[in-house]
Amino acid sequence: MDVMGDKATLFESGRFVQPYDAEPARDELADMGEAGEETRLALAAQSGDAEAASVLGAMLLRRGDLDGAEPHLRAATAAGDRAAANNLGVLLHQRGYPEEAAGWWRIAAVAGSAAAAHALGRHHRERGDEPAAEYWLRQSAEQGHVLGAYALADLLEHRGDVGAEHWMRAAAERGHREAAYRLARALDRAAGHGDETGGDSGAAEAEQWYRQAAARGHRRAALQLGAILEKRGELKEAGRWYLTSAKDGEPRAACALGFLLRDAGDSESAAVWWLRAAQDGDGNAANALGALHAERGEPQTAERWYRAALAAGDDNGAYNLGLLCAEQGRTAQAEQWYRRAAYAGHREAANALAILLLQNGDTSGAEPWFSKAAEAGSVDAAFNLGILYAGRGEDEMALRWYERAAAAGHAEAALQVGIARLREGDEQEAERHLRCAAGGGSAEGAYRLAALLDARRPPEPAHELGEIVQEKTECEEWYERAASQGHRRAQVRVGMLAAARGDVVEAARWYRAAAEAGSRNGAFNLGLLLAREGSEPEAAVWWARAADAGHGRAALRLALVYARRGELAEGQRWADRAVALGPAEVSERAGRLRDALREELSA
Repeated sequence: MDVMGDKATLFESGRFVQPYDAEPARDELADMGEAGEETRLALAAQSGDAEAASVLGAMLLRRGDLDGAEPHLRAATAAGDRAAANNLGVLLHQRGYPEEAAGWWRIAAVAGSAAAAHALGRHHRERGDEPAAEYWLRQSAEQGHVLGAYALADLLEHRGDVGAEHWMRAAAERGHREAAYRLARALDRAAGHGDETGGDSGAAEAEQWYRQAAARGHRRAALQLGAILEKRGELKEAGRWYLTSAKDGEPRAACALGFLLRDAGDSESAAVWWLRAAQDGDGNAANALGALHAERGEPQTAERWYRAALAAGDDNGAYNLGLLCAEQGRTAQAEQWYRRAAYAGHREAANALAILLLQNGDTSGAEPWFSKAAEAGSVDAAFNLGILYAGRGEDEMALRWYERAAAAGHAEAALQVGIARLREGDEQEAERHLRCAAGGGSAEGAYRLAALLDARRPPEPAHELGEIVQEKTECEEWYERAASQGHRRAQVRVGMLAAARGDVVEAARWYRAAAEAGSRNGAFNLGLLLAREGSEPEAAVWWARAADAGHGRAALRLALVYARRGELAEGQRWADRAVALGPAEVSERAGRLRDALREELSA
């Protein structure tokens, strides 16, 4: 309720002038000045000055001296002072006489007091009489009373009346911080849903109102402003608003500030703010503390904070407890916590539970949880369902879930869709999905995309070894991306392309990387490169590795090497190996060589 009204002070009446050049006084001097003013007002009131009585009554009312204020307010009210009638209503409301208070507010409101009309409107709303409440609040608002405008907006918004925004805006423009915050929230929602008032302009206006409310000390507005700035990448200013809000007691701001500090590399300061937020009941902060202690190898402390998060109503606490137990090999407890979070609607917990059941051989138990998680939006669960159906040979259902996961950006799902489209002969769709897979970090996706593009390339002129050509095609760039991720076939292909360009050093580097990772083709090609460069003994070492891994051509090369050296028995042994490994062309050549070596040995 409002203390004072239109004729609130003697300063406004012009009969008491505050000196402009007065310097700030000490507390004692201020008290003395107030006491002196009170004495002067009391003397004026005793002489029948109604306005002095009104001001004196308001002064005593603000101080909480209801007994001292009442006679002065009644005297001023009897003399027709509408501000006194409003303040007398406030006094009676504080004493617990709401009906009598409403009577005085009505008198003041009828006399034109906007503050009294606001108080009377609030009184009627508290009693459920909305038509009367709207009438008096509208009277107050139309006279420019900021609290009246806000209360009217609140009432209209509650009823879903489109006029609410007008009055909320009016209150915000006059400095009402809660109105500014609520107006910003409304604009934010409109922008988020693409309403006519939404879009970039709506979001920009919302930010302005958040900023105005935050500047006036509204802690939730400061939190929202910080979130907007963080999303935009303006982290320094975002941190300042989070700090302002957190210091005012907003736990979500303290939590957000913690994440900002952690991302900046200051985990110690982050922990301080998370602790503060967690102690105020923020489950997200408690989970963050748990994760921090888990990273530090302190599982007991981590578990304590995860339980605190769960107690605060954050289902992530149960999910994180499941993860912690799973890491420790406590499978039964992990399943228990996953189930608890999954039943509460935690989609990733449902996916984790399904994986755990699948690992334990319970396929029928896993499938419903995968489905539940996927339907709730878990991309990983959709991909896992695809794997599940593919394993059963239900390719159509598998593809459906792969497509769903791929549409949400799952790289491996996009790869599976791309492979399926290649099988169907739809190269355009295959390329689109393979690009998504490759761009999402799938090495196999990058390799298959490169192979698809490679197959379309026109033949290039051959180059002599050592004649380096710098230009690289797009397919080679994708091969190189896959190769750099350890894809062995891509490494071999990059080596071959480098050799075709005449870049022997680059070719050898990639062949060696593939060979050392276990690629028999890489080992064979590295042997060829070394042999051409005159290092046949080293080439034989790599051919032997390739042949031992089942490479028929490598075995044939070794047979020829040993035959030239005169080591006929060893040559015959590798020729036998080449015949067995194939392919047909190699088997035929190796067979002729073996027969020749036999004849030589028996001669």
